[in-house]
Amino acid sequence: MPSLLSFQHCRQWFYPGPLRVFTPEEMAKAGQQPWPVAVDSYVAFNLLTLLPAMLVTRHASDWSTQLQWWAAWCALAAATLAAARSLWRRPTRLRLNLYCYGLAVVLVAALLLLVKSGHRDRVLSENATVVATLTGVLSAWWMLTVFRVQQIEARLRELADQDAALRLSTRLAAAQIQPHFLFNTLASLQHWVDTGDARAAPLLRDFTAYLRATLPMFERELQPLADEVEMVRRYLAIMQARLGRRLSFAIAVPADLGAELPPGLVLTLVENAIAHGIEPQLHGGHIAIAAARAGDRVQITVKDDGPGLAPGWTEGVGLSNTRRRLQQACPTATLTLADAHPGCLATLTL
Repeated sequence: MPSLLSFQHCRQWFYPGPLRVFTPEEMAKAGQQPWPVAVDSYVAFNLLTLLPAMLVTRHASDWSTQLQWWAAWCALAAATLAAARSLWRRPTRLRLNLYCYGLAVVLVAALLLLVKSGHRDRVLSENATVVATLTGVLSAWWMLTVFRVQQIEARLRELADQDAALRLSTRLAAAQIQPHFLFNTLASLQHWVDTGDARAAPLLRDFTAYLRATLPMFERELQPLADEVEMVRRYLAIMQARLGRRLSFAIAVPADLGAELPPGLVLTLVENAIAHGIEPQLHGGHIAIAAARAGDRVQITVKDDGPGLAPGWTEGVGLSNTRRRLQQACPTATLTLADAHPGCLATLTL
């Protein structure tokens, strides 16, 4: 434990304030909390309370002087609040000390001016009040700066934790490539290779391309919609090779549609459509994927012609994780599921 007499501690008496200095990027990211207006109300209430107290304790002939003193206190309070707001916007040690020493110099100059103008007695009588006020203002600025720095640091830690959770969710989602899908695909590939089936080579190409597109999901927080669609296209090609005529699909996504989303979101919706809409039907079905821009938003739909949503259905783990990752990465985005008569329609709006 550092000694209380160490230079690090002792210099706080002459150059107080927090050591942490935030970059403009950090302030823009975590320092957007509004100024607490309750502070203004508190100061105003005390000034209004002070006015009758000053007038009552003096003779009527001194009211003009008392009002002048009260106006001076109001000016000091306004300057103090202005400095406090500045410290709130940029809580730096340098700014705190400039204000503290600047206020001390201004008060000393004002007191000397009052003494020279014939108010020596009044200055001496208010000496304790001035010292107490100066001490209170400087302490308030110091505590405000320390509190503000801690608030911003806490917000930065919170945002860092959220980013870490988002990265973990992305990696978990990527790790949730269904094992049975991989094993079944490899089993089909092995069987077709052993029997000399011509479908083996196309399946191997699609499977390799799918894995190549999927692996970057472990590192990305967001990926272009075009990359997501390519991954989905490879996945559907693999499933079509395995299911044959039971699965057909169509993808209508403009190549120039610029959008980014958490990796694997559309893939999860397509996996759900196959698992719940296509595979349960002996005759299979059709999946349609489309995307279009509507103003400043991009709408992506995944539709199947299966049995639709079961009565009383609830979201599974995969869909719940998808919705959570979507909200973490794009708070204004939405994901809805509805019956399409026939089938189910999933709508993702970015």
